[in-house]
Amino acid sequence: MNPEIFLWIFIALVIFEFFFSTILDYLNDKNWKDEIPENLKEFYNKKNYAKARDYKIETGKISFISTTVSIVITLCFLWFEGFGILSDYITVDYSSPFLQTAIFFFVLFIFNTIISLPFSYYSTFYIEEKFGFNKTTLKTFITDKIKGIFLSMCIGGTLLGAAMYLLSIFEEGFWIWLWVGLSAFMIFMNMFYAELIVPIFNKLTPLKEGSLREKIEEYSRKVGYSLKNIYVIDGSKRSTKANAFFSGLGPKKTIALYDTLIEKHGEEELVAVLAHEVGHYKKKHIFSSMIFSILELGIMCFLFEMCMNQPIIAEALGSSQMSFHLGLIGFSFLYSPIGLITGILSNVYSRKNEFEADEYAKDTYDGSSLELALKKLSVDSLSNLYPHPLFVFVHYSHPPLLKRLEAMAK
Repeated sequence: MNPEIFLWIFIALVIFEFFFSTILDYLNDKNWKDEIPENLKEFYNKKNYAKARDYKIETGKISFISTTVSIVITLCFLWFEGFGILSDYITVDYSSPFLQTAIFFFVLFIFNTIISLPFSYYSTFYIEEKFGFNKTTLKTFITDKIKGIFLSMCIGGTLLGAAMYLLSIFEEGFWIWLWVGLSAFMIFMNMFYAELIVPIFNKLTPLKEGSLREKIEEYSRKVGYSLKNIYVIDGSKRSTKANAFFSGLGPKKTIALYDTLIEKHGEEELVAVLAHEVGHYKKKHIFSSMIFSILELGIMCFLFEMCMNQPIIAEALGSSQMSFHLGLIGFSFLYSPIGLITGILSNVYSRKNEFEADEYAKDTYDGSSLELALKKLSVDSLSNLYPHPLFVFVHYSHPPLLKRLEAMAK
């Protein structure tokens, strides 16, 4: 096959993804309605509802500009053979395949960071500030970026080195071992995320003894859900938005409640949110989602090895020599439509799971408290009450608020 055909396939996929995403955003914006639902009128007044729409418009604009810049740069790299030129330039000075690949991705990573930094700064210190969300100081913003860079380099470098080592040993069928390794890493991160990653950016404090902790522990005992830790995370140092996360497997299960969530919600609502998360565990959603992710990793690894066996991909990217990094770049383009499909399937499954977890919380604790918490969370984050069905189908991992309330009312 002619390398130019591959090049045009890469370009076509990038352009398709851009226009597909842009059309979905347009449909979603146009679907916004002025009418406030009856069951949310006590939470939304006209002023706040208008504020929610303005927030969506502002975030949509900066996202469109950022995406457009990224797409234009990617197309330029493809058309002017930037990936191949960079690869060949590094290959001349460094003989180690690992160093070649590490430097290649480091250059692209730093370049991407520089390009995205102004958009990130504007979003944080203008848009989020304008709508009353931002609590991030300039020092925290800079520190987060530096920590993020070093964390990406450490994790990315380790995974890269392991993958290239496997490739050097198993020239044929290395995708199986890569699949096993990445799956093990994913499981490890699920188990130890709260202990290893979160403390790098946030302070985790054990939830103090009191009525909230007692209610959480009482409910956990009632339904047979063992919790290793209950933490409060200092989310307020970055944003006023409320949140919570649950991590861990088996005996390592951990719950972290943002201090903003505790501040804005009553104890019954907080336990109802916990009950929803317990529902995911009891319904085996966490296990089945992990199996789905592992299977997707297997597909990705298999297709990546196929790309590595196609030197024409390197030629399409502007180099005469195939390398690990050019194979990975080519794979990232070719996998994008498959990734879109698997992402949609994952979201469809996830939305089903959310309905089931809501039902579990309603049956084992209190549906009205969960409804109240969901309403407050939606209003607090200025979310879109009327997302377009196609946008939901493609992008939403959780059902829209009105659909969730409708299901719980049955």
